[in-house]
Amino acid sequence: MARRFRGESDHKVDAKGRVSIPASFRRVIELCDPDWTDGLPPRLIIVYGGATRNYLEGFTVEAMEEVDEKISKHPRGSARRKAMERLYSAQSIETVVDETGRIVLPAKVRDKIGLNGMARFVSSGDTFEIWEPDAYDESIAALDDDGFDPDKDPSVYLDGDLD
Repeated sequence: MARRFRGESDHKVDAKGRVSIPASFRRVIELCDPDWTDGLPPRLIIVYGGATRNYLEGFTVEAMEEVDEKISKHPRGSARRKAMERLYSAQSIETVVDETGRIVLPAKVRDKIGLNGMARFVSSGDTFEIWEPDAYDESIAALDDDGFDPDKDPSVYLDGDLD
């Protein structure tokens, strides 16, 4: 059964980079870590790379295993595989949720997206994003795609053309 993240919330980031994970996100992280049991810290992967990304992307262990499987289907040494390996392997960190529900984001990771004091956690299906709050607001305002009207209720697109 696929577990999905829901909701968004803002959380304080302290000077050491510690930030609380939303409680509902923690449950998904626990359930999707095959090695987690009560008393052990659940693991997750934070992808910080990508020149065009101004957010961090959080993956459960299971979700990252799916990504790794997709990457391994590409030919070794191909440009596409190398690019995906750099993003999802080299430009990521594995971390754990501590007993207080927090993770630590290293300075280099915080600096990449300009986190300074507050982080916005935003669900995105089987992953979640961590944004600097103003950057997230700007990204919503900048949504522009063929045929997408940001002033419409997004539910009108649920049964629309997927091409």
